[in-house]
Amino acid sequence: MRIGILTGGGDCPGLNAVISSVARRSWDRGHELVGFKYGWRGVIQDQSIPLTRDIVRGIMREGGTILRSSGENPSHGGDRPARVLATLQRHEIDALIVVGGEGTMRGALEMWRDHGLPVVGVPKTIDNDLPGTQMTVGFDSALAIATEALDRLATTAESHDRVMVCEVMGRTAGWLAMESGIAGGADVILLPEMDLTVEEAASIIKRRHAEGRNSSLIVVGEGYTLRSDTGLFDGLEESEQLDAYGYPRLGGVSQHVARAVEELTGYETRVTILGHVQRGGPPTARDRSLAAQFGVFAADLVHDGVFGKLVAQVGQDVVAVPLEETEGDARVVPEELFDTVRGFMG
Repeated sequence: MRIGILTGGGDCPGLNAVISSVARRSWDRGHELVGFKYGWRGVIQDQSIPLTRDIVRGIMREGGTILRSSGENPSHGGDRPARVLATLQRHEIDALIVVGGEGTMRGALEMWRDHGLPVVGVPKTIDNDLPGTQMTVGFDSALAIATEALDRLATTAESHDRVMVCEVMGRTAGWLAMESGIAGGADVILLPEMDLTVEEAASIIKRRHAEGRNSSLIVVGEGYTLRSDTGLFDGLEESEQLDAYGYPRLGGVSQHVARAVEELTGYETRVTILGHVQRGGPPTARDRSLAAQFGVFAADLVHDGVFGKLVAQVGQDVVAVPLEETEGDARVVPEELFDTVRGFMG
């Protein structure tokens, strides 16, 4: 067989580990591997490279993706589906392994369901919000980076008696904010899913100061909706910029939170937006292991002729679930965890 592979959407640690694992397993089965560059764009525009042992050797530990990435959608825009199919036919590709998050899997599902493209999905996103799987490649590495950042911010906050606001990624899902906030000892955790107001956050900070703790950490998920009981955010306009899949471009909500907290408490408040640093650098050991398991399982599905599936972690097992399970709303922090989050604040 000739197997194609692409990495779509935002980059994250662990993508190269998936590529390496798919390649090794496929070679062991006697298959050839072709990489398409820049995600779905590479299939649309016919940009490919043969994945040889020399190219793949040693990439397991490297961050980013040797195939590069983009947020192109294969099923939106005129003749794109036809161009995808033509490219794969030209290269005699028997199946395509698609590594990506919500938007990339939407394209994979539409190409499978509407055009019969034999695909297998491998979930990656630092947001950990893809339905169908409990864990995605890249999340653990981003969590480690965010937790380390909070550890460092805590020491400078203590040195200057400041309130430090740290904004993490995650879009509309608060997994990264929640887990880094708990692990990093944040005093306030503002999740997109919770209805905590800035006045409540300020009250927690003031209570800490009244008890003699003169520095505080606030973690804000980038998708947090600004909430105020006193109209502090009235008149603010949300960004209207959209990405290739129609999602709003996020980032910067922490600036408004910090100004409000400083106004309500009178305490000096500084902001750190981690941004893309969470998506860079080498993967953690856990991400490398997860990527290896996912990659091997994906290669086995292709070898067995099982398509239209997403490789997923369910409980402690790696299983195949229908790609249809990636449809619908993002996998967000459930309400039953809200009490746990509140229990760590203050």
